[in-house]
Amino acid sequence: MRIVAFGGGTGLSASLRALRAIPASLDITAIVTVGDNGGSSGRLRLDRGALPPGDLRQALAALADDDPVSRRSADLFQHRFAGTDALAGHPVGNIVLLGLMEQFGDPVVALEHAAAMVRAQGRVLPMCRLPVTLEADIRGGDPARPDDIVTVQGQHEIAVSPGDIEVVRLLPPAPEACPEAVAAVLSADWLLFGPGSWYTSVIPHLLVPELAAAVVKTRAKRLITLNLAAEGETGGLSLADHLGALTRYLPDFRADIVLADGDAVEDPATVGAAARSMGARLALGRLAVGRTVPRHDPPALATALEPLLKAGKA
Repeated sequence: MRIVAFGGGTGLSASLRALRAIPASLDITAIVTVGDNGGSSGRLRLDRGALPPGDLRQALAALADDDPVSRRSADLFQHRFAGTDALAGHPVGNIVLLGLMEQFGDPVVALEHAAAMVRAQGRVLPMCRLPVTLEADIRGGDPARPDDIVTVQGQHEIAVSPGDIEVVRLLPPAPEACPEAVAAVLSADWLLFGPGSWYTSVIPHLLVPELAAAVVKTRAKRLITLNLAAEGETGGLSLADHLGALTRYLPDFRADIVLADGDAVEDPATVGAAARSMGARLALGRLAVGRTVPRHDPPALATALEPLLKAGKA
């Protein structure tokens, strides 16, 4: 079963760990956003013009094999240098990926080599071979002018900005998609969207024209996993609004299943209606680490995903 998971950061990592926990033969491809400009990724992008490696590294670590050598390699990738010198704050895996990308001149080839180092049980691809910049119009982005719309540039700046996002876009406005990512979408059995930061990790994929066209064209079924709680960037959106945001940026977007945590859905009727409006049914389960922790638990997510994926493939 060929599975393509879209996203970036901890949300995509949770999905990939869940897929790895499913005792079935899955061919997993992660397609990762490349707009990060914060932390180590932002520094390497600014200093070296690099494709931001952080989200790519996290996806590789999530897909790493469970044998001791691979796990040690994955742990090394995730190790972050301490101190106050030039290396401080950089994860080892970010430096390794940067070196491989400079050595081979192609991020896809670099990721294949990095995947071999951790014996990744799946493939990690960037949505674009070149970095992109996220830009958003945010109402109330300036607390001194709560009714005005301000333009904020940069994934990190958008994520921490106050106010409500009116619209998000990419710069350049029509970046070229990674051809291998497009091919993976067209040959997939399932496409998985979310969980994750909606405007900065999920929606950016729909703003890459070739990738968006492939999402519409493919015969794959589509599953959306909703977040457990509102984040800073989506504080003004209900769970139903999250679904509406997808069709706002890609009007032809259709889904088959919307998966959500039963405790996080306060109004199942409204969310169910929003799911049906895009051709999907709502599936509820226990997905969180605990009742008080807004974080997806990969084993619980695997338990919920497995019957849905198998039923859809049958």
